Amino acid sequence: MASAPIFPQPASIDDQLASLDKIPLFMKSLPSEGADDTAISALQSLAYEGTPDEIAQNFKDQGNDYFKGRRYREAHGFYSQGIDAKPTDQMILEALLCNRAACNLELKNYGSVLKDCSKAISINPRSSKAYYRSTLALVALDRLEEALDCCDRCLQFDPDNKDVQDARVKAADLEDKRDRKERERQEKLLKEKHRKQQLKKAFSERNLIIVSNPEGPSNNPYEPSFDPEDLTNNTLILPVFFLYPQYATSDLISHFVENTAFAAHLSDMFPPNAAIPEWDKNKEYVNGQLAVYAMTHRKRLLKVGKKTTLEDVCKAARGKDGEPKDGLELKDGCLTFVVLPKGEVEQRWVEDYKRARDS
Repeated sequence: MASAPIFPQPASIDDQLASLDKIPLFMKSLPSEGADDTAISALQSLAYEGTPDEIAQNFKDQGNDYFKGRRYREAHGFYSQGIDAKPTDQMILEALLCNRAACNLELKNYGSVLKDCSKAISINPRSSKAYYRSTLALVALDRLEEALDCCDRCLQFDPDNKDVQDARVKAADLEDKRDRKERERQEKLLKEKHRKQQLKKAFSERNLIIVSNPEGPSNNPYEPSFDPEDLTNNTLILPVFFLYPQYATSDLISHFVENTAFAAHLSDMFPPNAAIPEWDKNKEYVNGQLAVYAMTHRKRLLKVGKKTTLEDVCKAARGKDGEPKDGLELKDGCLTFVVLPKGEVEQRWVEDYKRARDS
């Protein structure tokens, strides 16, 4: 069976536009003077035929056509050629500058917008378009005070300009939002500064010594805070590590309220009739048969009783009068305590700790 004939496919819109650019009459811009084409040479001559004002007006009209078609780069090129023609009619030059500024607004070249509008205003101090487009560029650059100033200057001589009025409302609204956001940021910073000052004071009162980690900050997401249920901000909540040196492992109590007894957390960690932790090979970590130790900054060892609270340990860690300052170390915002099975394991660890401390 014979195959169906294959007909040429119609060119796409982009291909059609590209082909038009090769026809001198439809070119977006003309090549340099040295181009070897009679039709192009003729168009070049026509484009620059006439007085500077006529040439500039011609480029302005072409730019307007491209701008209406949203082809802002091509329109920008025609307006630039009109400006380069150096028209003597200042109204034409002002219009070219304002129109090129409109192209640059669409292209987000805000610095160029301000330059062209400044030149336009120097030509005509009552150029509403120049003030309006300057305002839009300044708003885009978040220079809101200057944008409002532009609007106010324009409205002095053109009070009924709706575009400028709307632009001023927008700029004022943005300034209010920005100022409100900045006030909130400053209030937040002040509140955080006050919170840190309160914590620092609370640490000092509880003999907590802040120690920097030589290995840098840890990834611990928890930090000391005040108990939100205590409106007087007198009760601390601290992250606490329970270390089990026998197995080189640990548990983190993220929110240890300072007036809570250690026994409450131990019963949570090792509840009766619960499965033995995988790491507890000898099944020794049983609530009621565990000893807890705190180590002070000066390497003193404090044994923690079952009913002892964190607040009690902080008080016990205080150095004696006349001796160097002592207390519990707060490293990366956390306190650390050692938990051991009572008996031989406990005794051996205590002896090793004292030996290492005194050596």
